[in-house]
Amino acid sequence: HVQLVESGGGSVQTGGSLTLSCAASGESFYLQRMGWFRQAPGKEREGVASIGQGSTTPYADSVKGRFTISRPNNGKTLYLQMNNLRPEDTATYYCAADNGMFATLKASAYDSWGQGTQVAVSS
Repeated sequence: HVQLVESGGGSVQTGGSLTLSCAASGESFYLQRMGWFRQAPGKEREGVASIGQGSTTPYADSVKGRFTISRPNNGKTLYLQMNNLRPEDTATYYCAADNGMFATLKASAYDSWGQGTQVAVSS
């Protein structure tokens, strides 16, 4: 229903910053909620942050206070501002979307996924 294309990944040192972007195309109905997920080698995919049509914007405990998700004007571009990056943030980051109303960090709730962008944080 939609296509999601992530960009902005790269390699940084501990304490650095990156901003990931997700450009979405397709019907807005299928973009009611969007989220960022990440998967490190040998680990399961985990929810990082999500934004929906309600007031709640959940974050993984490990990124609270360091990462900020945004979606200006409820449009088709999703951002993830990542500050004070740590080596444990190293992963492939994925953008996801679906037509559910409320934000959630459950990967099973999303039916559209991007191809991912890699983030590497060195100590």
